[in-house]
Amino acid sequence: MSVYNGVTNSRLKAINLEADTLYIGGTAITATAAEINAVADSSARLVSATASTLAVTAASHDGKIVVLNRAAGVTATLPAATGSGSVYRFSVGTTVTSNSDIVKVANATDVMAGVLTVTDQADGSTATFGTVAASDTITLNGGTTGGLIGGLITIVDIASGKFSVTGAVVGNGSEATPFSATVS
Repeated sequence: MSVYNGVTNSRLKAINLEADTLYIGGTAITATAAEINAVADSSARLVSATASTLAVTAASHDGKIVVLNRAAGVTATLPAATGSGSVYRFSVGTTVTSNSDIVKVANATDVMAGVLTVTDQADGSTATFGTVAASDTITLNGGTTGGLIGGLITIVDIASGKFSVTGAVVGNGSEATPFSATVS
C-alpha cells in the first residue's frame, strides 16, 4: 500500500503519507511510530520521583533519568532482569535527610554487577566500590554512601537475572559501599 496526499505552496505544506515499508538510503525502517516517538521526544526524558516508592518499568523509565526528589528517600524497584537491554538512570535531585534513596531488584534471583564511585562533597576524596556476587540493592543514605544532590547511576538489563551498574554519587563523610543484598 502506498498513498500520498499532499498540498504545497509557498506558505502551506500538508502531507499525509502511508506506506507498508519506509526506506531511508535503501534501508527499511522497522521501528514502530511509538518507538520513534519515545526516542525523539525530549520533553519526557526526566522523571521526577517524589513518592516513597517507585515501581520502575521499561515502558515508563527505559532511556530516561529518574530524579530522586524526596528528602525522606525514595525506594525504586527495578523490573525483573530479562536481558532486554533497557537502560535506567537515577540521579539525586533532593538531598536525603531521613531514611535513604534505595534502588533494588524485583526478586531474589536478580543481582547487580558493577561499580559505583562515592565522592565526599566536603573534601573531594573518592572511593570506588564493586558489587559482590549477591549484590541486589543500592542504598544512598544521605551521608557515607551517597544521597546528596548530583551524581548519576546507570543500570542496564544485560541478561536474565543480571543488571550492570556504573556511576558516581555524592556523599558526606568517610565513603562506604552503597551495595548490599537485601532482597529475599
